Amino acid sequence: MKILNCQSDTKSEPWLQGLRAALPEAEIYDWVPGAPQADYAVVWAPPQQMLDEQTHLKALFNTGAGVDKLMALNLRPELAVVRLEDAGMGVQMVEYVLYAVTRHFRELGAYEQAQTETRWAYRKPLRRSDFPIGVLGLGVLGQQVAQGLAAFQYTVNGWSRTPRTVDGVRCFHGAQGLNDFLAASRFLVCLLPLTPDTAGLLNQDTLSRLQPGGYLINVARGGHLVDQDLLDLLARGHLAGATLDVFHTEPLPSDHPFWRHPQITVTPHTSARTLRDETIAQIAGKLQALAGGADIASLGGVVHRQRGY
Repeated sequence: MKILNCQSDTKSEPWLQGLRAALPEAEIYDWVPGAPQADYAVVWAPPQQMLDEQTHLKALFNTGAGVDKLMALNLRPELAVVRLEDAGMGVQMVEYVLYAVTRHFRELGAYEQAQTETRWAYRKPLRRSDFPIGVLGLGVLGQQVAQGLAAFQYTVNGWSRTPRTVDGVRCFHGAQGLNDFLAASRFLVCLLPLTPDTAGLLNQDTLSRLQPGGYLINVARGGHLVDQDLLDLLARGHLAGATLDVFHTEPLPSDHPFWRHPQITVTPHTSARTLRDETIAQIAGKLQALAGGADIASLGGVVHRQRGY
């Protein structure tokens, strides 16, 4: 088995060492123009040139859960794409979202401001029942986040394209279900894959359907959000704030208004980082299954190309 490593903006040597230790029988090497043909490739944002040259590839193993960058490339129809399934990302995402919810619900920003003013000041406790949380997208990560929030006794709603059942979560689905889901939520956590159907979904219309004083947490992709619509809704007071980890352009340009907006918290796409050892173990396990005769379609995480995730 010949395996190619092609990950943009990533140090390759630790990945090569880890993959070779996990798959000692395989030939594993970095892609450079003109590299020998490989059977499989471990990738993150690979160049089109690699895909054009590597005509023998049977599958791409993406080192992240999101595959929108791959879907934007010209891929051969028969080339399978396998996304990462959790591999340590789930608990990170739960931590991040729970922190963002807690910081807003417990008004910790107000206490931080009071500290700068050396002012000892209590705030009236809020009721959890007044802050239902909507999780938009109930994939592997979305389900973990929804159940993590439910464990803290929040009312949690979940929306997915097709029907889902998640313990402790009131589930909605489909176009009509989206409107009902938004109306039932005050917090909105976006965990959708970015596809042509979901691009720009966080806009004036959808965000206006949240309960007054709504709060947006976007940990999916910047392409889901219409930036100006968020700013307008904050100015009108319909939304109380937002925590944003993803953006249309990354790094976020220094002159972007999100940086200095008092109601927006910005983090640098760090809500759930790829953990190398866990990722290598997961990908190596799938490659071993293929070496043992398994069919690619039987693997977890195989992307449905028409849906884009």
